Amino acid sequence: MTSDDIITAARACINSPFRHQGRIPGMALDCAGLVIVVAKAVGAEYTDVVGYSRFPSGGILESCLCSQPSLDIITARDRQAGDILLLRFAGDPQHLAIFTGDTIIHSYASVGKVCEHVMDAAWEKRIVCAYRFKGMT
Repeated sequence: MTSDDIITAARACINSPFRHQGRIPGMALDCAGLVIVVAKAVGAEYTDVVGYSRFPSGGILESCLCSQPSLDIITARDRQAGDILLLRFAGDPQHLAIFTGDTIIHSYASVGKVCEHVMDAAWEKRIVCAYRFKGMT
């Protein structure tokens, strides 16, 4: 799989309505659902977790990502296009996005859908770490 494959799969979900625990492109996705849909599209092995709260706490999101068979954790500064970003708004990290190099693609409750926008300083300061699909070229 390539970073272009990952980004193409994520962009195919743009404008899908936000819905907590959503897993259906075009109908309902949350930020984790977007990552699951992308993993499935690129043939990456994944374990889906359901029943999480709207605002995960206690490190649950990090734990789920670290236990994924197809992901390796990397530092935020080593990120590249196609990587998954773990983001913090306040307290525990609670959000995921796909990094494209200049933008992020994510299912964002505040705008009610999957969207893509520039990676600016406000988003940059929210990054906790990143994850890379094993075998990505």
